[in-house]
Amino acid sequence: MAPRLVVDERAFPPAPPSDLDDPRVIVEHDWAAFSAVARMTDHWARPGWPDGGRVYYWMLTLADSPSLVSRARHCQSALAHLGMDPIPDDGLHVTMTRIGDTAHVPPTQIRNLAALAEHLPLDPFQVRAHPLAGSRGAVRFTLSPWTHLVRLHAALSDLGGRAGVPGGLPTSAFRPHLGLQYSNRDQPAGPVIESVASLCSLEPVLLDITAVDLVELRRTDKPRRAYRWDVLHRIRLGPQQGASAEADLFRRR
Repeated sequence: MAPRLVVDERAFPPAPPSDLDDPRVIVEHDWAAFSAVARMTDHWARPGWPDGGRVYYWMLTLADSPSLVSRARHCQSALAHLGMDPIPDDGLHVTMTRIGDTAHVPPTQIRNLAALAEHLPLDPFQVRAHPLAGSRGAVRFTLSPWTHLVRLHAALSDLGGRAGVPGGLPTSAFRPHLGLQYSNRDQPAGPVIESVASLCSLEPVLLDITAVDLVELRRTDKPRRAYRWDVLHRIRLGPQQGASAEADLFRRR
């Protein structure tokens, strides 16, 4: 059974959907929350990101999904008139959970965390990326179902506690999503919601989740503002689980 999600104002949407596995319920819940947003905010004006800051995260990196890349490009082209910052092909990802700032988490803790993760008791799974909804600071795909993602978040959070890293929000506040483009200014949400609504009839894209990556994340301003990362450890899910070969380490995005 997946851990219970609760109402949390730090999350978006603050309340979780009533069913974590029904795609219709999840899609409608995400859209209702997005359509109620009055103003878009500047995604980049966020606390916890000093100039030159780098942070360790667990992420699902998705650049190897041609169908997702194709769908993302199509949607970004349709929304280009909004002037947002599109997420590049090799930047598509699902943020699982924060581990901690590189200034406060030494390499020995990261190695210990990765070693613990080699025994992650979870199998590969599939999720669907549904076009399209958003939050106050971004346009994003809705993901379904949530149960496997919530279980993965809980397992990674438990490992972080065992390794003694600072960690991020609790699993009860986890709202899985897949970003498409970031709002780069304060603006009325109405025109954004109207434009995004025209893409909601597109079919979802099926994603195979076979690994989770421990990354060192940074922000860049060139050529446009974006998140980039180095993969430090890739943890395979399932019977062949464990850390990947040395060739997979330190992949740069």
